[in-house]
Amino acid sequence: MQKLLKFLKPYKLELILGPCFKLLEAIFELIVPVVMARIIDNGIANQDENYIFRMCGLIVILGICGLCFALTCQYFAARCAFRYGSDLRKALYEHINRLSETEIDRLGTSTLINRITNDVTASQSGVNMFIRLASRAPFLVIGAVVMALIIDAKLALIFLIIAPIVALLLYFVMNRTIPLYTRNQKKLDNIARHTGENLDGIRVIRAFARQKQETQIFQEECADLEQSMIQVGKISAVLNPLTFMIMNLGIVAVLWFGGIHVNTGRLSQGDLTAFTNYMTQILLAMIALANLIVILTKAQASSLRVAEILETKSSMQDGEEFPEVPESGEILSFSDVGFSYAGAGDKALEHISFALQKGQTLGIIGGTGSGKSTLASLISRSYDATEGEIRIFGKNIKNYQLKALHRKIGNVPQKAVLFTGTVAENLRLADENISEADMHQAIEIAQADFVNSLQYGLDTHLVQSGRNLSGGQKQRLTIARALAGKPDILILDDSMSALDYATDARLRHALKNQCQEMTKIIISQRATSLMNADWILVLDDGKCVGQGTHEMLMQNCDIYQEIYHSQMQSGGQK
Repeated sequence: MQKLLKFLKPYKLELILGPCFKLLEAIFELIVPVVMARIIDNGIANQDENYIFRMCGLIVILGICGLCFALTCQYFAARCAFRYGSDLRKALYEHINRLSETEIDRLGTSTLINRITNDVTASQSGVNMFIRLASRAPFLVIGAVVMALIIDAKLALIFLIIAPIVALLLYFVMNRTIPLYTRNQKKLDNIARHTGENLDGIRVIRAFARQKQETQIFQEECADLEQSMIQVGKISAVLNPLTFMIMNLGIVAVLWFGGIHVNTGRLSQGDLTAFTNYMTQILLAMIALANLIVILTKAQASSLRVAEILETKSSMQDGEEFPEVPESGEILSFSDVGFSYAGAGDKALEHISFALQKGQTLGIIGGTGSGKSTLASLISRSYDATEGEIRIFGKNIKNYQLKALHRKIGNVPQKAVLFTGTVAENLRLADENISEADMHQAIEIAQADFVNSLQYGLDTHLVQSGRNLSGGQKQRLTIARALAGKPDILILDDSMSALDYATDARLRHALKNQCQEMTKIIISQRATSLMNADWILVLDDGKCVGQGTHEMLMQNCDIYQEIYHSQMQSGGQK
């Protein structure tokens, strides 16, 4: 929680002035019962109409002033809360982007989305209501008790008995509801995760006719959340009726004993009216405080979840050096590298060693789950190797600043990822200052000439995830985006799987002839796509079972021979 307080420091003025204006409003509100008592005792008792009108005018002035003070407090509260929420959301988003893939995998995208939206909004609402009500309600209670003590100390004992009872009630509700709100937010994370998975895999669900089953699972999760929220609601619902009951019993006691004091002449009718008004003010303040407690418990639970993310440190430490690409020589090397995912039993990679010279092409092939994509993620340092050493441009990869390193590496993931916006905006992700000529050159190399036939060319708008393009078009466009940044190392992680053989061949030919200085790493299931690579790694179950040129592997690697012959036979049958 303390980590979030720093986001309120820039708004100290609002934090001070807001409650101050609320206190002024409360002071004016506390004066009103005294004026009412004077009207009854002096104006009505003496039938002095002028006095009554003057005092009524004073009440109107007090009301207008109180309204102005309340509006001013509302302004400062909104200004502070919404700017706090904006700063917190921005900081949380930036922090998430600095986390490594290990932390992202552990936390999950659904909970991160939920915390950056719902939880920040709840925390923001808590700040807003705290400024508006946290000072007013306690001050009204304390002020009303003090004023009651001034009027009649013995009768004010009723206030002193009731206040601790209500405070214990508030503590009981708050103590029970905070853990429940935290649990509910976790269940909401699960619903968000399930919804995201279903929307992403809607075609698969329809293909297997799983709509009914998935709907039932979703309904069960929603029903579970509903029951938990009802449980919290039942506990919170106790606040208002019990508070009303206690305070109304207090009012009855005030009228009972106050009436006796009036009969004995110890208390005037106006003072009794003022006493009753103060009791009513305490009642309303307690109700407002009860509602505030509900909001603050939600805000606290959400703030703890936000703070948990901000306190999560990346397991990947950023380096200090800037990568300098040598004119020739070794560009990339693995020395006995091993890697295992957090929480996984077996190693995803082990004992991987190879070296790649500038301008060479490395092919990586292997069965599903052999570790091909994992190896690619180590090169771009999405994960850190748990064993061995990876050297890029002659130095340990951990020495480089991540941002500078990523600018040297063009990574085309296995799943083509495009963003909402124009084609040109997607290409500029690699280089904000790229010229239109360079865009067309990248498109030409990537065999993405279809862009020129689109209605608006580079200005064609892409919907979410590029769903208005085919699979092959998306793959070629993601390759063009990587090439647009003119990287020194290009990683194609099975990113040509949706291309036909002819387009695949043209793309490899263009990369070889037009990107001679670029070191290329091509991961593919097709042996034909890697035949002309300078060096080929054959992976099986995380181990390198063979490496060399195509000719060498055809002579001494059984797994590579099996892959090659099976694909050739399949091609012949077709």
